[in-house]
Formats: sequence, C-alpha cells, structure tokens
Amino acid sequence: MSEVHEPGETFVVQPGTATSFWQPVPANGHIEVALDPSKVKMDNPLAFGTQTVPPGGYVREHSHDRHEEVIYFIKGKGRAVLDGKDVPAVPGTAIFVGKSRRHMFINDGTEDLHWVWLIVPNGLEDFFRLIGRPRTAGEPAPENFPRPENVLEIERQTVFAAQPADQRKP
Repeated sequence: MSEVHEPGETFVVQPGTATSFWQPVPANGHIEVALDPSKVKMDNPLAFGTQTVPPGGYVREHSHDRHEEVIYFIKGKGRAVLDGKDVPAVPGTAIFVGKSRRHMFINDGTEDLHWVWLIVPNGLEDFFRLIGRPRTAGEPAPENFPRPENVLEIERQTVFAAQPADQRKP
C-alpha cells in the first residue's frame, strides 16, 4: 500500500523583494534572504539567499557545528579557504561545507563577489538580521559599520560554532 502525502507549499520571491540586510565589517556588502521558515511552511527547515561582498571584503573564518551549507558563486573572482586550503571562487564554483568544517570567503578581486547560499537547518537568516541593517534594493551602500559588540554571543545563538582560538585571517 502506498503512502498518501499532503502537498507541500509553493512560494515565489521576485527580484528585489527578498529580505535584505547591509552587513558590517569585515564582509561589508549585503545579503538577501529569499526563503526561510518564517516565509513558507517547510517540512525540512532551510534558509536560502545570496551574499554580495565588495572588493577587499571577506567573510571571516568560521564553522557551523549543527549545520551544513552549500555555496555557489555566480559573479566576481575571489577565493574560499576551506580548512586552511585556498580554492578559487569564480562563477560556477560549487562548495559543500559539512558540519564543523572551517571556511572563509575572500574578495581579492576588482568587482563584487556574489554567491548563492543554502543552509540546513535554517538559522543563518537570524544571524544576518541581528548583525545587519535593513536594506532596500537599489539604495546606496552605507559607510562601513562595525559588528555588534555581542557578535560572538549572537553567533552561538544562531548557526556558528565557537570561534577557534587560531582563527585564520585572509
């Protein structure tokens, strides 16, 4: 006898309508959260969006002890550092980051580095909201601003493992 499954949801986010936040130093740039459980009912909670980091910006080395992440680069040139190993980050590069694997993303190119991210389970959207500033599509970038003083607490309450004592720099 086959199981009968209830149909799931459908949900569409059109360009310029995702929840978006400016990001503090050292990443700068901005993120957009297109999908998360606050927007659509999900059986398997995830968050999905994009991140844009301007030249010279970077996402500091970190890991997720309870989450898996997928990154897909769509614009610009930079590098990913995965457990200390440099990997070119160019359009078409896809990266899977398992639990507790250290990683960072660095824009050492001359144009914005832009990627799509997916994290399972969700929670990254909460981090971006708590450290960022609301953004409207098309508005000019603000002056660089610092991370909140309690950023390490915010990280642990959302999707990040404890910061490593030997955290690598770009």
